[in-house]
Formats: sequence, C-alpha cells, structure tokens
Amino acid sequence: MEQFLLLIFLALGGSAVAGSVKVINQGNEALVERLGSYNKKLEPGLNFVVPFLDKIVYQQTIREKVLDIPPQKCITRDNVGIEVDAVVYWRIVDMEKAWYKVENLQSAMTNLVLTQIRSEMGQLELDETFTARSQINEILLRDLDIATDPWGVKVTRVELRDIIPSQAVRESMELQMSAERRRRAAILNSEGEREAAVNSARGKAEAQILDAEARQKSLVLQAEAEQKAIVLKAQAERQQQVLKAQAIAESAEIIAQKINSQPSASKALEVLFALGYLDMGATIGKSDSSKVMFIDPRTIPATFEGIRSIVSDTKVDSNAWLGREIPDVNGQ
Repeated sequence: MEQFLLLIFLALGGSAVAGSVKVINQGNEALVERLGSYNKKLEPGLNFVVPFLDKIVYQQTIREKVLDIPPQKCITRDNVGIEVDAVVYWRIVDMEKAWYKVENLQSAMTNLVLTQIRSEMGQLELDETFTARSQINEILLRDLDIATDPWGVKVTRVELRDIIPSQAVRESMELQMSAERRRRAAILNSEGEREAAVNSARGKAEAQILDAEARQKSLVLQAEAEQKAIVLKAQAERQQQVLKAQAIAESAEIIAQKINSQPSASKALEVLFALGYLDMGATIGKSDSSKVMFIDPRTIPATFEGIRSIVSDTKVDSNAWLGREIPDVNGQ
C-alpha cells in the first residue's frame, strides 16, 4: 500500500514538475493567469509556472501580420457604387491590452478597417478615388493606428488594392475615355496642321527673302561688272587714241624728214593724201547710216590743190612737228 501511494505521489509530482516548465518560441509571447486573474507575461525561452494555479490563457506572435480585407461596396460622394478591397499590415506591441481590452482582436480589426474605408470613400468623388490613392492610404493608416492603439496594436501599413466601379459606371467611363481620346486626337491633329502651315509659310517667306537677297546681290555684281567694263573700255579707247596720236606724230615726223631731205617726195605725198581722201569716202559708204556718197568730179582738182597747199605748209612746219613732245601710252 505504501508503495502504491509512493507511485501515485511520484506520478503527481512528475506531472506537476512537467507542467511547471513552459517553453516560448522566439517571436511569441504568452499571458499567464493565476486563479483567474492576470499574473505575468512569458517571454521567449524557458519559463516556469506554478502547477494547478497558473494557466496560460493567451499565446500569440508579436511579429508583423497581414490582414486581408475582402471586397466591399462603397458609395462615393457623387453617388457612384464601387467595390474596394485592401490589405493591412499590423503587429501586437502590448500582449496584455490585445487580450484584455478587446474580444476577438482580428475580427475587430477587420470591421474597423471596413468602416474606415467606407467613410473615406464617401468623402471623395469617383475620379478622386483613382488619383488620390496614396493620400487615402495615408489617411487610413493614421486613423487606424490611432483607433487600435488602445488594443495594443500597431498598424504599420495600409494599401488599397482594387477599386472597381459597377458595370454601368465602367461602360460610361469607357465612353468618356473614348470621347476624350478622340478630342485629344482632334486637338493634336489641328495643332499639327497649324504647325505645318506655319512652317510652310515661314519657309516660303524665308525663300522669298533669300531670293530677293540673291537678286539684289546679282544686280550689284552686274552693276559693278558693267562699271568695270565701262572703265576698262574708256581706258582702252584712251590708250588707243594715245597710240593713234603717237603713230600720227611719228608718221608726220617721218614724212617731214623725207620732204626736207627729198623735195620730190611732195608729189608722192599728194598722191597719198588723195588716196586717203578716196578711202575715207569708201569707209563712209560702208557705214549703216550712209549707203550712198555723191562726189562732184569738178571738185576733185580743187581738192588736190588743197592737198598740195597742205603739203607745202607741211614743209614749212616740219621743224615745229619735230620739236613737239609726243605723249606716251599712259597719256603723260
């Protein structure tokens, strides 16, 4: 009998010792109640409790968790029905508050998030819900963090995933977007045509300016060329006249020398003057302004007499011709 009691005592003692040792994994915490009231919190690692008196009532992770919010219907400020779903990242920072301040923490979190989403969507119009998503996320994060602080919960991030309007609204939006695209295409087309017209007009104006400048330069160059040609022609005529005068002077000098040295050369001079007179008539007859030249035969002897007198005067003035300075080619 004593042995049986000893075995019972050992069994009870062994079970009590085994029940007093509690191992908490890393990242978790546990709450212990003694006789129905909160006693202490167990940290990760090896912990001891009093058998039959202490009881672990709540054990949960303190790592960050994800709360998936299912799609829900919301009404915007302009009375458009949409469906919105979200995801919330949160973690427990105070295990005692998370157990004793709220019953069913995750359900309370879900309902709170749904309420906040409906409230924020009701303050925006449909177009704003698509463009102000980041601002909505920040507002939800701030409000949820404040609301869950008494529960010992820290909300770290809130993200709206999908904002889906109703089928009728989507069709209306597609029509609106199609009209907007056509309007933008028409505007871009008109702007392109306007720019093309402006560029064409600008190109024509520049071409006309360049053409006018080219004509002006051409006229200037032509005038300069004509001026140079006139100057060169005048210089050539002057040189020709100078050369002619020199030739006449030299020929007169030679004739005068011949007349002085040979008195009989005056007869030959008379013949040369007569031939020159006849050649002059032939030249005048070849010109465009005079086709016919009338010569009275009775005037020919008188002409020869005049030539003879010129030759006689030439004998007297030969010394004067020899004493004159003959101009050079440059007109000096």
